[in-house]
Amino acid sequence: MIMDFITKIIIDFKTHLWLYLSMPVIAAVIGYVTKIVAIRMMFEPIEFIGIKPYFGWQGIVPRKAKHMATIACDTMTSKLISPTEIFNRIDPKRVAQEIERPILDLTDRIAHEVMSQYQPGLWESMPERMRNIFINRIKAETPGAVAHIMENVKANLDEVFDLKDMVISNLMRDKELINSIFLESGRKEFNFIRNSGIYFGFAIGLVQMLTWILTHSTYVMPIFGGFTGWFTDWLALKMIFYPKYPTTYLGFIKWQGLFLKRRKEVASEYGALIADKILTPSAIIEAVLKGPLADNLFDMIQKHIHRVIDEQAGMLQPIVVFAVGSNKYIEMKKVVAEKMVKHLPRTLKHIEKYAGDAMDIRNTIVQKMQELSPEEFEQLIRPAFQQDEWILITVGAVLGFLVGELQVFLMTH
Repeated sequence: MIMDFITKIIIDFKTHLWLYLSMPVIAAVIGYVTKIVAIRMMFEPIEFIGIKPYFGWQGIVPRKAKHMATIACDTMTSKLISPTEIFNRIDPKRVAQEIERPILDLTDRIAHEVMSQYQPGLWESMPERMRNIFINRIKAETPGAVAHIMENVKANLDEVFDLKDMVISNLMRDKELINSIFLESGRKEFNFIRNSGIYFGFAIGLVQMLTWILTHSTYVMPIFGGFTGWFTDWLALKMIFYPKYPTTYLGFIKWQGLFLKRRKEVASEYGALIADKILTPSAIIEAVLKGPLADNLFDMIQKHIHRVIDEQAGMLQPIVVFAVGSNKYIEMKKVVAEKMVKHLPRTLKHIEKYAGDAMDIRNTIVQKMQELSPEEFEQLIRPAFQQDEWILITVGAVLGFLVGELQVFLMTH
């Protein structure tokens, strides 16, 4: 009886050899394809496609961009970088030196523009020597004024710079950027997830083949297909983050979560990404000049410019006030400050290289990341997987089940 059953199995196996051999291959394909679909569903499409709110899809990371950005920012500000620390590395006197030439040219131009606008007759009729005295005295004070304003910015950083708002605003504005944080930092982990589907799927396919040989049940294929899609997704995700410390299994298999094992490499890639695409000198300068606290900076600059004009106008101040009136004199000082602020973005372009070198954001992040505990380090990329992780695993299971049904159809027709 048993021998007849075995003989029947052997004959059936030989008769349908290629069909049986295809089972582990198809299972490997199921594992591979479901991983690709799962990864793409995490990040694509950037915007919702379909009929809101339920019929359609938007990548998990772009859909929860604000939440993801907040997590990334909280990690940066609480664990990796301090605005005060990086701004303290900037020397106000060096900043003044870097922008001295363009700021002096700007001061000269603004002084002529404003005086010509408010009292053209007096200004044009004034002896050139007196005009030069007036402008040169202001220009002489300008580098010191720049350094003084920088000192004030550093001393009152919380009043003029909101790092969290800057990071979140930039990431919300450019959802491709927040995708790249996870994709580039976890590049090898995503490759592992994708490729693991082949190996895990093939192994499960061998079990699937043996089960079909023994039972010929039409339930085997869809059940194993669904299990392959579900289990390979679940196992790959677990193997990326667990265990947090090197652990030996079965006495000879040593494993540590892939992401945690690559800490040094990930730190280098993450530091470069943040420094090159998010916390750049130009982005920081723009955040200071145009962020939610920009009015505080403007007030600071305006007060200082007013003081410099009053101090350096010297003996000409009564003449100017008499000629234009005290109200217009106050308005003139305000216009000078506004024009200075308006041209600051272009002027401050000259300090970007120095600021980048001085703040040294990349190396700071790398060093701080290497000091993180495994639990803290995990949170750099784990949120991308944790958000609606069950959806990804379910999609893998459903796709696997449908392919299993297709296998049954091909085998029975």
